[in-house]
Amino acid sequence: MKQTLGIVRYNFFGFFRNPKVIFTLFLEFVLSFLLTGRIMVVMDNYNTPVQAIEPFLWTFGDGTAVLLSSMLLLLLFSDLPKMTPVTPYQLIRTTKKKWLLGQFVYITFVTILYTCFMLLFTSVLCMKDSYPGNLWSDTAAMLGYSDLGKNLQVPSTVRVMESISPYGCMLQVFLLLFCYSLTLSFVILVGNLSKGKTKGMIAGLFYSIYGFLLDPNVLAAVLHKEKYEMYQINVLICWISPLNQAVYGKHNLGYDPLLPKLWQSCVFFLILVVILVILALRRMKKYPFEFLGEKS
Repeated sequence: MKQTLGIVRYNFFGFFRNPKVIFTLFLEFVLSFLLTGRIMVVMDNYNTPVQAIEPFLWTFGDGTAVLLSSMLLLLLFSDLPKMTPVTPYQLIRTTKKKWLLGQFVYITFVTILYTCFMLLFTSVLCMKDSYPGNLWSDTAAMLGYSDLGKNLQVPSTVRVMESISPYGCMLQVFLLLFCYSLTLSFVILVGNLSKGKTKGMIAGLFYSIYGFLLDPNVLAAVLHKEKYEMYQINVLICWISPLNQAVYGKHNLGYDPLLPKLWQSCVFFLILVVILVILALRRMKKYPFEFLGEKS
């Protein structure tokens, strides 16, 4: 464990001075600003405040926002597995499995950090008219109990506000977003462990496009389903699409027993991560390390 943590520590050297990391965080802030704009319009026009973490909930409460935010990980993790000047020494003093375990821990920490920044950015952008109390705001009520939220495509729903408090909802949304981002990061790692690091980017894109293209209308046409059967299609997609598994509003909140529960989505992502870890360990045996033009 000490050797693994040492590998993780070296991977983080100069992390916040890395131009790629700085650029990714900048794009993350821009994305948060664009997505929270829908909520800020309501706050300005109706002069109503929001609870401190509500912008995060409504911003990343639909599949499109989750997909856009996770796509930035393709840039952040494009250089996986992480190579440092001491990597040859680490491989001599440890084993490939321990070194790869260090990559797993590094990816997990960076993904948590990335998700925390999304929560921070959305909260800071609306900080001027927000409060910390654990009560839903008037803005959330307007978005949920009227057609305003639907017209602005803000996923504020009555059943969410009636089933859980804002901070409890924040923990669950954070967990789902982290799980989806983590699986995408591991997909990139497994792809990069093949010959040529561009395969990781391609694998990550396919993983993202799979969830995006798994639209109910498209699937209904393929399966020849009628409009009255769309409910069955929606339920099916909520179970087989990783992107929909990451959307809080697509879960069983005490209203629909056929939709996945939160713990079932966590098990779904855990199974994906275990499969990706096994694939990474298998590919690690044939991974060609390159140092100063040499292979090892």
